[in-house]
Amino acid sequence: MTNRSTRRTVLATGASALLVGCSKYGDSGNASESSPSVNASSGQELSKTSDIPVGGGKIFKDEKVVVTQPKKDEFKAFSAVCTHQGCTVSTVSGGTINCPCHGSKFSIEDAAVKAGPARRPLPAEKITVEGNSIRLA
Repeated sequence: MTNRSTRRTVLATGASALLVGCSKYGDSGNASESSPSVNASSGQELSKTSDIPVGGGKIFKDEKVVVTQPKKDEFKAFSAVCTHQGCTVSTVSGGTINCPCHGSKFSIEDAAVKAGPARRPLPAEKITVEGNSIRLA
């Protein structure tokens, strides 16, 4: 007896293949919207304060952290993992942290969602600023 594929089996298999093929740009992680933030070890120096532009920020891909400077001498840190589907954000410009996968944008001030599809802000990360050094706390 031969097993014939039903229309339902073919459609289900095709849908699964499409989901698997929808990868994240340059990100090997598979975080979901509910996953917690992951950062590098405490005390690690991320940057010099002079490397973070006022009104902008810098992404540290290996540490999965983005550091911003919304106002002069005010530094903030957030997870660089988008809360929509776990892509790593790619740019900081125009007052937002930007995800390349689906266009989500987050405020450099508090990581609030400025444009979806993300619905939750980026989680805050703890940093310390000592002199000209920014470190993970």
